[in-house]
Amino acid sequence: MAAKLSTHVLDTANGHPARDMQIELWSVTGSQRKLLKTVRTNNDGRTEAPLLSADEMREGEFEIIFFVGDYFSAIDSTPPRVRFLDRVPVRFGITDPTASYHVPLLCSPWSYSTYRGS
Repeated sequence: MAAKLSTHVLDTANGHPARDMQIELWSVTGSQRKLLKTVRTNNDGRTEAPLLSADEMREGEFEIIFFVGDYFSAIDSTPPRVRFLDRVPVRFGITDPTASYHVPLLCSPWSYSTYRGS
């Protein structure tokens, strides 16, 4: 399997993939951040292409920002005036750029969890 960085978002409050959620991928070096990509999830809660392909993989620190608040506001007929969760940042490190990294997010308007998948 070729190295890559991928993600998958599941809406645990409604029991289905989080469709059309905006995601940003950032490179982090010390206090400096650089936006690498902005993408949206498809009907399966995944991105159409890896966040980083094998050619783009490198060692370092990264951050994925999931726009959870916008997603839940868009599907709720009466969204709250003040969101409990808005943007969910997940900061992680890539130590082996020849390996695949999968960073899924399970979320609701009130909670989230993540892990390193395969």
